[in-house]
Amino acid sequence: MQIDFHHGVTYVIARLAGFDHHKGLIVAYCSQYVDDATEEGLVNFNNGAMYRRIKSSHKMIGYDNFNKLANHQVWIPFHFLPGNGGKKAGDNPDGTFINKIICRPNSPVAKDMVRNCINDRNKPYGLHRLGVTMHVYADTWAHQGFAGVTHKINNITGLCDFDNPNDKLESRLLHYFGNKIYNVASGFINDALPLGHGAALSYPDQPYLKWEYHDHNGQIVVRDNTAEFTTAADEMCKEMQRFIAGDSEADVPGLPYDDKRLINRLMKEINDKEGEDRHKKWLHAIGQGDFSFPAVTLTYSAEQQTSWKNQALDIINQPNTKSKNHAYAYHDSFLESHWKRFHDALLAHRFSVVHDILPNYGICAA
Repeated sequence: MQIDFHHGVTYVIARLAGFDHHKGLIVAYCSQYVDDATEEGLVNFNNGAMYRRIKSSHKMIGYDNFNKLANHQVWIPFHFLPGNGGKKAGDNPDGTFINKIICRPNSPVAKDMVRNCINDRNKPYGLHRLGVTMHVYADTWAHQGFAGVTHKINNITGLCDFDNPNDKLESRLLHYFGNKIYNVASGFINDALPLGHGAALSYPDQPYLKWEYHDHNGQIVVRDNTAEFTTAADEMCKEMQRFIAGDSEADVPGLPYDDKRLINRLMKEINDKEGEDRHKKWLHAIGQGDFSFPAVTLTYSAEQQTSWKNQALDIINQPNTKSKNHAYAYHDSFLESHWKRFHDALLAHRFSVVHDILPNYGICAA
């Protein structure tokens, strides 16, 4: 999923679940910022204080994507949550260990992840952790069938958009490269992009898309993203309602009927290829009051002056912040800043997933 869902749709879900604007904004910002937090390491302050942050994403083309440890620390806990074949703790899917870490929608692993988040709701970063958790939870639908490691299980063929059935990936390769080197080019894509859904390009992230592919075993897989994403939105709403109630087992209604239909319709109709373009249209719908909560002007900035990062560190007004030895001006407000609490939430989430949850399923991730 991309910024249109992780920020725009997640904000809509949060409001429909019962959060006010301020809390809904926190949940939605954190959900999207999981994709934008690509830096890690120590932050030094001019009074001697220090803060260590971790990252929850990589720039898509980079050495870290092919570093096994980075895969385990970033892609597994934050983007491709292992699904254990959809089986409960103590049961194993057929096949080898790799089959345990393929992402599956709304798996028992995912439910345990959300439950741990709800049980920690009263921490200072509890709401921020909910945003992080909702990002990962939503991605279990979008990233299903793929694993957050570099492995041949992610290799696919026959990628096809139902709206453009003649635009198969193989057809485009033949057009650009010709028959003689088609096999080389086709093989290169799977060899170069064996991490996650790299070989499926952005198809898993487009809300309006209905598509198919052949998996690594040659089996045809058909995906209806609109239906999958609508289900994800409804289940996310239920979990947010349980968070508000403070009860991970509460019987809750999920999305209101009319709003759910509107979300489904907008996912079909907003069919711009770029996530940023779709995001603008979701913010427009929110701003003109299309949903059953009051209209509000919503924005998102990961790095600019209005970003949480700048509010916490005042980067724009300080020179040489890229220097390894730079010391930021310290303010007591840093401890309560959204940026700091987001990174606290990242650390708590990763520890919970990697050390508390996955071992119960026989999954060891660094």
